[in-house]
Amino acid sequence: MISPQRPEPRPEPDALAASIALASHNPVKIQAVLGGFGQMFPSQVFQVLPLKAASGVSDQPVTDQETLLGAHNRAHAARLAAPGADYWVGIEGGIQDLGEEMAAFAWVVVLSSYGEGKARSGTFFLPPAIAELVRAGMELGEADDVVFQQTNTKQANGAIGLLTRDIITRTQLYEHAVVLSLVFFKNPGYYFSNAGNA
Repeated sequence: MISPQRPEPRPEPDALAASIALASHNPVKIQAVLGGFGQMFPSQVFQVLPLKAASGVSDQPVTDQETLLGAHNRAHAARLAAPGADYWVGIEGGIQDLGEEMAAFAWVVVLSSYGEGKARSGTFFLPPAIAELVRAGMELGEADDVVFQQTNTKQANGAIGLLTRDIITRTQLYEHAVVLSLVFFKNPGYYFSNAGNA
């Protein structure tokens, strides 16, 4: 008599590979997403699916609100393009005038089937020469290339890397925001437990 075959044990959820649809082909953003997810969920394997997705805002967002909207729109566009993914991520870099100075930062929005996480990166102030070019209509990455006499810095260390001598690169700046955007997914019980007590 042949004994019935025992089913193989199912792996723990954290051991399953998870797919992340990212609304960008920029290698800086890909590495930031992999780094951030990897830090928050070290026992899980992640695969990034880069997608082309419109932000629905200007090429160079010029306010905090517009930058967040761009990240939000990108995440939702990624969800439409790859509905079978486990997470959908939008990252948008932006600037905002604060008095006579110009601040630079980024927003990250992460969606899943059961919620949304979001966070803003650290903020730093741009040199006047870069700010003047951006106010004249140039995108920040292009202005960086002109002032620093570099090529395609937005897919490398970015303004923050050039200004800090790579103590903080653009990837690291974004990765920190990715980590913060995942706080919700790391601790869902704290966010859902009081949902009905408002």
